[in-house]
Amino acid sequence: MTDADVPAQTRTTCFELKGGMLTLTLLELHYFDLDAFETTLREKIRQAPGFFRDLPLVISLDKYQRPAAELDFFQMIGCCRRHSIQVAAVRGGDEDVKRLARNASLAWLPSHAAKNASAEAVPPAAQDHDQAPAAVAVELPQTQVPEAPASTSGSATAARVITQPVRSGQQIYAPEGDLIIMAPVGAGAEVLAAGHVHVYGPLRGRALAGVHGDVNARIFCQSLEAELVSVAGHYKISEDLQGSCWKRPTEVGFRNNELSVRPLD
Repeated sequence: MTDADVPAQTRTTCFELKGGMLTLTLLELHYFDLDAFETTLREKIRQAPGFFRDLPLVISLDKYQRPAAELDFFQMIGCCRRHSIQVAAVRGGDEDVKRLARNASLAWLPSHAAKNASAEAVPPAAQDHDQAPAAVAVELPQTQVPEAPASTSGSATAARVITQPVRSGQQIYAPEGDLIIMAPVGAGAEVLAAGHVHVYGPLRGRALAGVHGDVNARIFCQSLEAELVSVAGHYKISEDLQGSCWKRPTEVGFRNNELSVRPLD
């Protein structure tokens, strides 16, 4: 059927393009050796098999110091697919890396440093805060702590308050400050904030604070039952959390170069 066969009053646009906030896992590549790559990947999957199943992955080259000629994205894609992980894009690198990524049918994204420099070059009045760009909120493996930007978490006007339960499949994002949820967060839900995340109820989904790199951000909840918690890209999954704080009021923060989980009561 063509447009000519459809009455004008019933025609609708085939699709729309919108900005959105997506949570993707970032694999920080230091060097590439296929055997070492697969061994490390298997070890990560062994720690949390359910977390990695059908996981979309972005390969980051921000910390890659070797020649582009040593990169073999086809081998990386094949290795990841053998473990039910889908490589979606490559971030960073020069024109040679961009060419290699495109030859492997991968999207190419500018490096973190390049994006920051581009954002600083745009006058504040010209920036669109209504459209949240796609962002990577979880890093794999854990890397050095990024320099924290000036925190906006102390600004009451920047906080976003949610009074209804956050259900499975929902994603709630506070792009400029704290996220305050006055209800439970269900399994399969995701809550993200540039600043702190407060959950006045059970936290059963994924909570990510300091998504722009603020290591001073924290997560507070009345009952820790989370699938994953993350501060500034450093994370712990459910298997790591089921200790003294499980199902208790909890604070998650970044201290002494590691993610700290401690009870509030």
